[in-house]
Amino acid sequence: MTIRTAVIQRNTTETQINVEVNLDGTGTAQFQTGIPFLEHMLDQIARHGLIDLTIQAHGDLHIDAHHSVEDIGITLGMAFSEAVGNKAGIYRYGHAYVPLDEALSRVVIDFSGRPGLEFHSVFPRSSIGVFETDLFFEFFQGFVNHANVTLHIDTLRGRNSHHIAETIFKAFGRALRMALNIDQRSQNTIPSTKGCL
Repeated sequence: MTIRTAVIQRNTTETQINVEVNLDGTGTAQFQTGIPFLEHMLDQIARHGLIDLTIQAHGDLHIDAHHSVEDIGITLGMAFSEAVGNKAGIYRYGHAYVPLDEALSRVVIDFSGRPGLEFHSVFPRSSIGVFETDLFFEFFQGFVNHANVTLHIDTLRGRNSHHIAETIFKAFGRALRMALNIDQRSQNTIPSTKGCL
């Protein structure tokens, strides 16, 4: 089996991002972004998705984290799009429910070739430490637009913002893992009646 990897660099006047992904990895991760809580969440994607992930980012954090978080999502989406290739043999769809104490989130993903995000999560606090919870939407919007996936994120319950965020990212990793697994019954087949995605 071909190992599905990608290395993407994206440079703007606001950020310089380098992302390396291995979709067939073991969950190892290395981050240097200057945004510790985002790194904690990215680690959940790697660990629970069994995706090797390296991200280096230098951004205008002296302003705030918005540009860096959004651009990391964009670059990560670009890397996934390249690594998955023509999508032959993948399951295409993935879903996961993940609890953490009182919090419970559901993530459903379709490697459809069409970007679409439904994000329905309410955070009791506007920030977790210094990380603004509004930025989670920006991260996933950037990812969706450039990975060309349909993504539904729903938090079903939760009182603790940290717990809610963690259930989202763990479920996202699990849903990615399911969708990107190779179906042994149709290894060379595009999972669509159209013949392409």
